[in-house]
Amino acid sequence: MRKLGWFTRTAKAASYFTGRPLCFALAAGVVLAWALTGPLFGFSDTWQLVINTGTTVVTFLMVFLIQNTQNRDTRALQIKLDELIRATQGAHNALLDLEELEERDLQEFQDRYERLARKAREAGPEGAAEAGTPDLDGADSGATTPVSRRRRRRKPRR
Repeated sequence: MRKLGWFTRTAKAASYFTGRPLCFALAAGVVLAWALTGPLFGFSDTWQLVINTGTTVVTFLMVFLIQNTQNRDTRALQIKLDELIRATQGAHNALLDLEELEERDLQEFQDRYERLARKAREAGPEGAAEAGTPDLDGADSGATTPVSRRRRRRKPRR
């Protein structure tokens, strides 16, 4: 495995630190110190500008940090789910990489699974065996899968 880049290392460390109770306590301490110094500075515009500027800069940077962490976590989760689908006998490989599909294709898959769930609920406990693993290729609904009708659009891999 390759060594992590400087941004990834920094983002992971910052994400870990900012998610800790100590970081919250430090932030609360800064706000408390700022509030206590208000009378010392006469609650001046400069005094207010200090906290406004500080919180704006921190918020701006945290947006990118949070997005980076979320993207990394989501990608890892998708890879793990794809591996579970791939390795599970009876699972439908058409479900791999669903996050790469267009919105209308995702909606078609969701609609199909909602119909299957409704059918299984209507079958009740006594019909559970028949409602097991349905055929996604359309035998149960007379339709073809969205993936089989439209070419999948893939993002280029790095």
